[in-house]
Amino acid sequence: MLSFATLSRALLVLPLLAGTVLTTAVPGNLQPRHYKNHTHPSNVGPIKPKVFIINLFTPESAVFYNIPEFNVLERNITVPGFSPKFPDAHCTANGEICQLVTGEGEINAATTISSLVLDKAFDLTTTYFLIAGIAGVNPEVATISSVLFARFEVQVALQYEFDVRDIGSNFSTGYIPYGAKVPGEYPTAIYGTEVFEVNDALRSLAIAFAKKAHLNDSATAQQYRANYAFAAATAGPSIVACDGATSDVYYNGPILASAFANFTKLITNGTGTYCSTAQEDSAILEALLRATKARLVDFSRIIVMRAASNFDRPPPNISTYENFFYRTSGGFVPSLTNLYLAGREIIAGILGQWEGTFAGGIPPTNYIGDIFGSLGGVPDFG
Repeated sequence: MLSFATLSRALLVLPLLAGTVLTTAVPGNLQPRHYKNHTHPSNVGPIKPKVFIINLFTPESAVFYNIPEFNVLERNITVPGFSPKFPDAHCTANGEICQLVTGEGEINAATTISSLVLDKAFDLTTTYFLIAGIAGVNPEVATISSVLFARFEVQVALQYEFDVRDIGSNFSTGYIPYGAKVPGEYPTAIYGTEVFEVNDALRSLAIAFAKKAHLNDSATAQQYRANYAFAAATAGPSIVACDGATSDVYYNGPILASAFANFTKLITNGTGTYCSTAQEDSAILEALLRATKARLVDFSRIIVMRAASNFDRPPPNISTYENFFYRTSGGFVPSLTNLYLAGREIIAGILGQWEGTFAGGIPPTNYIGDIFGSLGGVPDFG
């Protein structure tokens, strides 16, 4: 999750992105000027997208508008149940590529995706879903401006929560798993959304496509990385396979980051690597899992892609408060650009190899689904 200082400053310059320190200019505008062919679902036949881009807020969607590769603003469909701020789904003229904005947070994400899959304007049974958003990043694993692809998504704040100052010096965190009495004990009360696992074979293909992109960076990001002691943090941006943390809590700092990293290891039986921090992905995956059970979508066709806009903790010798509100990492604008650069390669790869590879689906080589085994099979976690 990006810092307040980074977000507030970046939003001021977004309309002028092409004039920033980017090595590659960001395509598109902050908002499309007008929508062509605006329709209501009742006036169109089912659109059968091959790829559906899922963005979470305006800056992420902007980089996919007014670009040379495709125009998702050719067809615009108002979908009942979408966010009042983002009421439309957008598609190319042939319907092969569509895009939406859920709005931020788990409730917005779950409600929008649930509304999408139930709307008869779309046939999503063979659609690949590309979650494309920015995120915070664990400096022990990756660096800002990198593009991160998750196999596991963990709802890290789905625990008891105490202010750490209230429970004594023996505790390193105020988060304790449900049904447990101390951090580090496996939860005995399971809600079912604690962890999701997506198709690792598809993730590998997406990573291979994304590696064709020449990732963006900024001078500010390069300078900021040098403050960290971890080799992964000081390296340049890259494509990284690591896992995601979902929380409505907009958190930052080493205490919470460590607690959520430990919970990720705990809930995935040591397999997951805490890496990206966001507010929506578990909610999106739960909505798509239930839609899969209803035979409306295919859970094996989901790619979780996040670009790192900021670190989830400060560098040494800077307080969490100062870092969050008053320091700028320089990763916000490059991360948005890299969503587009990596995303366009993935979309081109899927469309270009549709008949031979993607039309029939990519068979998973790992378990996919939730902790309950809702889609069949035995979870390799929990």
